[in-house]
Amino acid sequence: MEAQAAEEPVRTKMESLRLTCEREIQIHQQKIDSYASSFRNSLQSIKSRAQQTAQNQGKLGELKAKLREAEDDMVKALAVKTRKEAKRMAIMDSIAAQRARVEELKRSVQVQIAKRDQYAAIISQHSLALAASEEKSNKDVECKSETQEAILWYNRVLGFHVEAGRGVKFTFKNINLRNPNEEYSLTVRYANDTYTLLDCDPHLNDTKELIYELNKTNGLFKFVRIMREKFQEATTQGFLPQLTNHQELSTISTSAPVLSMSSDRSESSATKNDDQVLQEEGSRPSKKAYYLRGSKPLSWR
Repeated sequence: MEAQAAEEPVRTKMESLRLTCEREIQIHQQKIDSYASSFRNSLQSIKSRAQQTAQNQGKLGELKAKLREAEDDMVKALAVKTRKEAKRMAIMDSIAAQRARVEELKRSVQVQIAKRDQYAAIISQHSLALAASEEKSNKDVECKSETQEAILWYNRVLGFHVEAGRGVKFTFKNINLRNPNEEYSLTVRYANDTYTLLDCDPHLNDTKELIYELNKTNGLFKFVRIMREKFQEATTQGFLPQLTNHQELSTISTSAPVLSMSSDRSESSATKNDDQVLQEEGSRPSKKAYYLRGSKPLSWR
């Protein structure tokens, strides 16, 4: 009895331990089932993820291939763009060079136009100058012809001629009607703005007053006409010619005006003997002129 009584607590204890173990086993079994279910779920999830990853990798490969193609296309496009940009830059440089060339040509054209206008103006000026020169030459030829004609007329009708030397010698003929070839002369010098009578053949009086008037008025041909009239008066009054040499005969200190050969139109044109000569030889030209040592042309009346 005591053995049974002693075994009873052991059994009870064993039973409780067994129940406890069973509960724990159930709990652990539930946990294991839960872990297995969770593992299976995880494995299924991992498998689906793996499949999805594999699919994604395939897609990724495809995307990488497309990306490489896109990169190749982009490289090609960049190369084309680079070539086009280089070509555009070359075209721009060419356009700039052509514009610069056009501007240079425009400036050259403007310069050439200016030169053409300048040359045209010069040619026009030269043409005008040539025309004026030709006109002047024609006038000079005409004036020279008239001068020669006048000189011949004076030499023929009045027996008048001029010689240049130390002074200007004026010689007259046709003064003495009894001896028309007899010469009467006077020599006038012009120096330092002063006229000087160097010689008078034959000698005449009152020449100082005439020289003074000559230096005052510069009327050289008036003086010559008066001297011819003096010769005519002396011949009419019966004075014989006397050869005299008046070196520095009459010098007037008054300075003469600038040499001018214009004649005094208010003076009488000739003396009585001149009129007789004119009636014999015919009327003189209406207007004769000649040059005396660079002087202005003169009109003898």
